[in-house]
Amino acid sequence: MFRSIRHVLLLPLLGLAAWYLITKLQIFSPYLLPPPAAVWDAFRDSVADGTLWTHLAISLQRVFLGFFLSAVTAIPLGILCGRSRLFYTYGWFLLEFFRHVPPLAAIPLIILWAGIGELSKLVIIFWACFFPLFLNTLSGIRGCDPKLEEVGRSLGFSEGQIIRSIQLPAALDAIVTGLQLSLGYSWRALIGAELVAASAGIGYLILDAEEMSRPDLVLVGIFCIGVIGTLLDWGFLWLVRRCLPWYTVKEAAHDPID
Repeated sequence: MFRSIRHVLLLPLLGLAAWYLITKLQIFSPYLLPPPAAVWDAFRDSVADGTLWTHLAISLQRVFLGFFLSAVTAIPLGILCGRSRLFYTYGWFLLEFFRHVPPLAAIPLIILWAGIGELSKLVIIFWACFFPLFLNTLSGIRGCDPKLEEVGRSLGFSEGQIIRSIQLPAALDAIVTGLQLSLGYSWRALIGAELVAASAGIGYLILDAEEMSRPDLVLVGIFCIGVIGTLLDWGFLWLVRRCLPWYTVKEAAHDPID
């Protein structure tokens, strides 16, 4: 475990040392690249006055709500479309059209329809989360061995039993992957939405700091985005291991401290 932690921290520490050396030698203006001490002071001040916690709490609340709404919509629709022979005939082109439109490209239209309140952020997060989860669920259902379904029907299984006992277990790997991808997409999409139209949140914090010529606070926001995003990913995988003890995460890159 400790050896793995050393490996994980090696490059960040080297990057921090290079950052300190560059600012110490004044290769760049402090306005363009503030020293680590200035960024640390900005982080400490924003934590002490509660500003950072407030913005992070608002952003995380938006992420989890949008992710939840996407999950309860995309998984059932993925199962339904994966079992439908007509879906690829009538619905695939429309799905591909919306899938290739980035949610950030639709922000002006979303704001026009939903305003600059919470609804517009939820729509953007939902859009970003939906397609990875839907397509992974769809792929998992369609990838189920047809022979297993035939065995289930020969044993008198109803369609509901086939879904619960055969198709969903077969699609579990794809669904978990879709959930993980969707969670990451939700975080990135939210930050983009908050940079355009928001009055609170970590994206708004970065934009506000830029307007106040505070590059140290901008870097605080950027570091928080990376750290929180990584913790969300690790937390999701930890939850998967606890809730599904038989499930094995196949990507070794996600096991840095095991």
